[in-house]
Amino acid sequence: MALNFTSMHRSHHCGELRIENAGQEVILSGWVQRSRDLGGMTFVDLRDRYGITQIVFNMEDDAELCGKARKLGREFVVKITGKVNERQSKNPKMATGDIEISATKLEVLNGSITPPFTIENETDGGEELRMQYRYLDLRRPVVQDKLILRHKLAKATRDYLDGQGFLEVETPYLIKSTPEGARDFVVPSRMNPGEFYALPQSPQTFKQLLMVAGYDRYFQIVRCFRDEDLRADRQPEFTQIDCEMAFVEQEDILNTFEGLTRYLVKELRGVELPEFPRMDYADAMRLYGSDKPDTRFGMEIQDLTALAQGKGFKVFDSAEAVLGIVVKGAAEYSRKQLDALTDWVKRPQIGAKGLVYVKYQDEHILKSSVDKFFDTEDLEGWCKHMGAKPGDLALVLSGDLNATRKQIGELRLHMGDQLELRDPNVYSPLWVVDFPMMEWDEDSERFHAMHHPFTSPKPEDEAKLMTDTASVRANAYDLVINGVEIGGGSIRIHDKALQAKVFDLLKFTPEEAQAQFGFLMNAFEYGAPPHGGIAFGFDRLCSLLGGSDSIRDYIAFPKNNAGRDVMIDAPAPIDEEQLEELAIALREIPKSE
Repeated sequence: MALNFTSMHRSHHCGELRIENAGQEVILSGWVQRSRDLGGMTFVDLRDRYGITQIVFNMEDDAELCGKARKLGREFVVKITGKVNERQSKNPKMATGDIEISATKLEVLNGSITPPFTIENETDGGEELRMQYRYLDLRRPVVQDKLILRHKLAKATRDYLDGQGFLEVETPYLIKSTPEGARDFVVPSRMNPGEFYALPQSPQTFKQLLMVAGYDRYFQIVRCFRDEDLRADRQPEFTQIDCEMAFVEQEDILNTFEGLTRYLVKELRGVELPEFPRMDYADAMRLYGSDKPDTRFGMEIQDLTALAQGKGFKVFDSAEAVLGIVVKGAAEYSRKQLDALTDWVKRPQIGAKGLVYVKYQDEHILKSSVDKFFDTEDLEGWCKHMGAKPGDLALVLSGDLNATRKQIGELRLHMGDQLELRDPNVYSPLWVVDFPMMEWDEDSERFHAMHHPFTSPKPEDEAKLMTDTASVRANAYDLVINGVEIGGGSIRIHDKALQAKVFDLLKFTPEEAQAQFGFLMNAFEYGAPPHGGIAFGFDRLCSLLGGSDSIRDYIAFPKNNAGRDVMIDAPAPIDEEQLEELAIALREIPKSE
């Protein structure tokens, strides 16, 4: 569809004109990217959202106009009238590089003070400064490209789901606080003093109610809120592709949303993905130390416990597990490199007490940090068990099983980064299935739902729910791509008696369950169909398809790691009159010394 930009301010945008437009009189408006004064001529690069066009002011043609152009500063907003000419010195790096505009008129629509950083792809501004002046950062083409990708992803999502019979339905933002999951953001009610709404962590119960209401296939690209600690892939407000389907089983959900994912990757990146493999949660933890494994490379975790214990090495003998990975072709790692790896695993974020290595340098020539305790035959046995070949390096950690799995899994990812095995242009998706339904929490001495309390057990495990709770598997699934959890969901409980049983396991009294979720339990008495769904992290999907680690790049106005919007300085105190209206009294916070 051709775009019509004709107005008093412009006849074309700054990325539009080509050699076939030569000879035309045009009007362009935009921001001054940069200007170059070459004596008799002044060149201005004019930028808008669509691209950059070179403008030429010639002293011989109009000295006054050229003098006016020399006074233009970066980011001035100007309107240019002129003629399209073929450039003598073409620029193949610019879409408009075959032409230039010989200016006949210049109008300054607005001036600009000197920006705090250069408005170019390669900028000199640090992240905090750019977030403070985010409206300037958003002018940079590299940032605009990310928001354009976000727009295209949302459009493609709607197109696909509409074609599959889904209805987009909006659900409330002001809801009731619930005790499970992350912390809620709460909103005081002026009309109901002392009572609060919560902002939704997800539209979970509402989309289930839509299934009870007979809407069959629902979706929403929806804003959600969680008051939790932040990192590169987490924001206090984030966006989900939220979906639910009625009269389905797990296989129906996986097939439908594998189709959506393959469609989005093809539309946005032109990549055809093969059928997604499935992996049990137990296998993911055993082989990768993570429930979101990056399968772009191998280096699976190997269990050396039986081989490594009983040889007098107390570190191994006292450990619940001895686990290792094989780094192909890394036997030539220097002592300095190995010391750096040891320091890396001992960081508080990883928490290992040390690192054991075995260099498989050549046939029967092995060098290890523990060769005082293990002879060549022992070490060869390790290498054979792990599938190591001459030239490989084995790295080994030990300790409690769960902690060691996580530590060796993190080391595996670190080695993948060091060896450049995690190519952002390669997509390796898989479904992780058969999660535990419940997790035991030592502090509270009770079970917690691993996903949420509305997740149903696997039908074959339901009988064990009250007798062997820890072994019950959830009818749940996560979509993982390149080590990132892109989406997760489950088949829901649709039977009131089973839902009451799960609430009882989670230590809700009947009164508490009724107070928190009575509306849902009551709805189940009016013919609730079998149903299930999934939610995709829309921001994470954007960053994955854009090849970035941080979701902030794909959010127009993100928060920093402290949850602050440094541009508008929020959160901020509100005045006492507002607090009184809301019946809120703030306690005095002691000043730190």
